[in-house]
Amino acid sequence: MKITCQKAELAKGVNIVSKAVPTRTTMAILECILIDASTNEIKLTANDMEIGIETIIEGTIEERGIIALDARFFSDIVRKLPDNEVTIETDATFKTTITCEKANFTIVGKSGEDFAYIPIIPRNEPILLSQFTLKEVIRQTIFSIADNENNKLMTGELFEIEGNHLKVVSLDGHRISIRNIELKESYENKKVVVPGKSLIEVSKIIPGSTEEMVNLFITDNHIIFEFDNTTVVSRLIEGEYFKIDQMLSTDYETKFKINKRELLDCIDRATLMVKEGDKKPIIMDITDGNMELKINSVAGSMKEDIEIGKEGKDILIGFNPKFFIDALRVIDEEEVSIYMVNPKAPCFIKDDEDKYIYLILPVNFNTATN
Repeated sequence: MKITCQKAELAKGVNIVSKAVPTRTTMAILECILIDASTNEIKLTANDMEIGIETIIEGTIEERGIIALDARFFSDIVRKLPDNEVTIETDATFKTTITCEKANFTIVGKSGEDFAYIPIIPRNEPILLSQFTLKEVIRQTIFSIADNENNKLMTGELFEIEGNHLKVVSLDGHRISIRNIELKESYENKKVVVPGKSLIEVSKIIPGSTEEMVNLFITDNHIIFEFDNTTVVSRLIEGEYFKIDQMLSTDYETKFKINKRELLDCIDRATLMVKEGDKKPIIMDITDGNMELKINSVAGSMKEDIEIGKEGKDILIGFNPKFFIDALRVIDEEEVSIYMVNPKAPCFIKDDEDKYIYLILPVNFNTATN
């Protein structure tokens, strides 16, 4: 095999597929990036058996072939090459020479025939949404997946399609994040759970253009994301997702509107009083026209008043400040509406059209006041 391409193009492709190289594996071949120049295009691929990524890069094929190179060595070399044309050449023993200007590296590759290729999955009608929309939906929900494997379903996100409506849901047992998207077309109803790890990697490599689209293909076991010259294939998480609709009560005793930036900044300031690992909650004392926000910890205390527009009853309630910060950071509106029932029931942050809904469980009130 012998190919030439620009360093910037090669580095971009390597960066994209590197997201699917496993950090730990007993299969050495999975620690490689596959360079496939056996046809009329140069394709880079990585696959950790849960998520596989392939991307096509521009370049010239002088001699067709295929090689698997250690991902860490190869990406480090590519990153530090001069910004010029790169030539990659292999021989029959898989010895690979990488040349750029006066820099010349020789590394030993592996047979491409041994590589774990991305499965060939039948594609039916694609579900279309903009790159920007997909990237935003992930950003606005991914923070509330669970980070442990005790409940596999909580480490993923629900993608539910009904007609022209896409609902994306994540939860970790303490909070729920929901985004509702209206699609331009109607599609067959589908309901799958996508691993959070896969969505995080997709959000890192997708450009986020408002004009360019993503093709989504959903099968019984996989979801495929196609955009630009890149394809991401991810396994789905098996199992029935949680019935969240019964958790989403429309009843409330207290509703207030508040400036989002003012509330976010106030909670952020309050967390200065909390050491890492300390679980001291933030207390909201909500009365007519005012919310007093306070926190007490070993380090000290802080309180601050914020003007609000309130309907309904006064309430004194405590929350994990991180959960409020995570939700408020991804909401774009200047003003948010917050709904509460009582100090032991979840609160809801949502807009009038339910395009976004964030449910947060309160903390034990007695613990909060100690």
